[in-house]
Amino acid sequence: MMATTHALWGMAVALPVLASEPTLAPVAFGAGLAGGLLPDLDLYAGHRKTLHYPVYAPLAAVPAVTLAIATPSTVTVGIAVGLTAMALHAVTDAAGGGLELRPWLADSDRAVYSHYHGRWIRPRRWVRYDGAPEDLAVAGIATVSLAAVAGSAVTAVAVALLAVSAVYVLVRKSLATLAEHLVGLLPTPVLSYVPERYRESQ
Repeated sequence: MMATTHALWGMAVALPVLASEPTLAPVAFGAGLAGGLLPDLDLYAGHRKTLHYPVYAPLAAVPAVTLAIATPSTVTVGIAVGLTAMALHAVTDAAGGGLELRPWLADSDRAVYSHYHGRWIRPRRWVRYDGAPEDLAVAGIATVSLAAVAGSAVTAVAVALLAVSAVYVLVRKSLATLAEHLVGLLPTPVLSYVPERYRESQ
């Protein structure tokens, strides 16, 4: 799924905090946004492996959420929402496409790496690829949920993320071709730092 979809659903994780502890909602929304985005910082260093934990992140989130419910504070709620958003990110990546440059071709059997199992989890392709129309629909559901109950600041962020998502969906397939051309212009020593999926045609 798109990074923006993960960010939006990370923010949506904070909605129960808004309902139960509204004074802590700003921290929760910020933590959800950060937690939703954080795993994709491994984009150029073992993407969907280095910072993606589809088993360990949910296991870590359970006690964090329990602690936040028992003793709500900016720290406990922030950690709980952040870890839950990270867990949701890693788990839902398995629902999408693979890691190949053109995931709509369904050539890859790698969706997200499970450190617990020591292997890659195969893509389910319920959302065929990041930037697919159904990916935008999933992002839209989160945006509507946030806009319905959250304040104007959260709504503005959510709508902005959805707008970025819409543009990405429109150009998604052409970006693969552009990436191939740009990688072809790079000097050989630099190519070793480029993710393998971009180098496959070189």
